[in-house]
Amino acid sequence: MSLHSSAALRIGIFGGAFDPPHVAHQALAQTALEQLQLDRLHVIPTGQAWHKTRALTAAEHRLEMTRLAFAGMRGVVVDPREIERAGPTFTIDTLLELQQQYRAAQLFLIIGQDQADALATWHRADDILKIAIICVAGRAFPAGATGRFDTSNNLPAPFQRLVMPPMDVNATDLRHRLALHQSVVPLVFEPVARYIALHHLYQSA
Repeated sequence: MSLHSSAALRIGIFGGAFDPPHVAHQALAQTALEQLQLDRLHVIPTGQAWHKTRALTAAEHRLEMTRLAFAGMRGVVVDPREIERAGPTFTIDTLLELQQQYRAAQLFLIIGQDQADALATWHRADDILKIAIICVAGRAFPAGATGRFDTSNNLPAPFQRLVMPPMDVNATDLRHRLALHQSVVPLVFEPVARYIALHHLYQSA
């Protein structure tokens, strides 16, 4: 992409394990597209997650489920770069690559409350803040230098709030239900649920 074509672009980055992807992930993506007026949103399944204590489902399955979950969403690109990258996955590396891909564009990093609370522990966190505006879903605000968030203050730059209703769905609960052979529709979209069943994913408790 040329310098001229990317100069005015607003590019979102939404990463995660997507193990499995669910309706709250799509809701957050849609919220980011609309509230940030993004030209493009890169949805990026993590590769080798340095911060995860559990083993993730095989990368090829998470990538395909993510493609199914976000299929048809205008402006969304399911980006496999972190899965294809060797070694641990670090957000800073992805941001630097996208900064080169979209020169002069504004980058927006979309994260949830739990990620926001741990932001100060991220690899090269200070550099992340120099490259992208951090957009936190829900009523989350940064407080001081600890990286944790406090709902009593307004968001200073480079942070921004994404306002969306709370959704009582999380991947841990979904994996537990699937291990018990319980239905997870409509919390997981039908194509993703069919893929999970076809490949017998999450059957070990």
